[in-house]
Amino acid sequence: MDPQNRTDISEFLLLGLSEDADLQPILFGLVLAMYLITVAGNMLLILTVSAVSHLHTPMYFFLSNLSLTDIGFISTTVPKMLVNIQTQSKAITYAGCLTQVFFFYFFGGLDSMLLAVMAYDRLMAICYPLHYTVIMNPHRCLSLVLAPVVMSLLDSLINFSMFLQLTFCREVRISRFFCDPPQLINLACSDTYTNTILVYCSGAIFGGVPVSGILFSYTRILSSILRITSSGGKRKAFSTCGSHLSIVCLFYGTALGIYLSSIASASARKDVVASVMYTMVTPMLNPFIYSLRNRDIKRALTMLFSRADKFQMCHHL
Repeated sequence: MDPQNRTDISEFLLLGLSEDADLQPILFGLVLAMYLITVAGNMLLILTVSAVSHLHTPMYFFLSNLSLTDIGFISTTVPKMLVNIQTQSKAITYAGCLTQVFFFYFFGGLDSMLLAVMAYDRLMAICYPLHYTVIMNPHRCLSLVLAPVVMSLLDSLINFSMFLQLTFCREVRISRFFCDPPQLINLACSDTYTNTILVYCSGAIFGGVPVSGILFSYTRILSSILRITSSGGKRKAFSTCGSHLSIVCLFYGTALGIYLSSIASASARKDVVASVMYTMVTPMLNPFIYSLRNRDIKRALTMLFSRADKFQMCHHL
């Protein structure tokens, strides 16, 4: 096929989760439910942290930002998929596809960096408890959020500008439900060497560096916990890290393991389940993992719901 200039391309085709017409209503209901649960769960977590004063600590500040990022991450891909299922269309415009690429890099990189920041926070809390409030002061906490935002934004802009240079052949069929950057690179007709290098560099910076930081942090944390003599102290220390570790394993286990390994393959159909895991399931589970495993969050939620019940009773009276 003869290559077309990128400006001549009006749309790409997203093959979605399944091409079976009978499954589309079921997929629409399932995906819509997951999206609404994700947005509602993460918004509830943000509102809880904002409303309850004893949750105004660095750990919950970072958790609120992670929840906000998860809402952005899932909103990058899922709404367009829902529209396509409902309208029985597979098309996405060229501009819409590149917009997805930009925000996919931004929110994906930010998610990864925030997980590393949260590991650093736990390191300071467990290894340096007496100096924790001094070390994790409001200025440093804000810096630890702004730095990943700036880095993720720069990465998105660089990758976006490189994707603008790609040319594609006729009828670009993407075997995912969103514009997956490695898929686009594999489907391009022009030279993709620079883009491929950038994808690997992004993976190293926003995957390898955070993972290394998390491993270092938890090695130090584990060493400190093992030196605690009381079983109650050990249990408390492990409980503060359990939720974060669960999310780390879920996010990196799918995103880095399966997603990055698919870069070299032009057929990524077999990785659809993995893409669902890190774009939809992980953001959906994050607030529930923290709510179910964290006593402070559970107490705060109980307090908020009791306040809401009292308000309703007073309103009826």
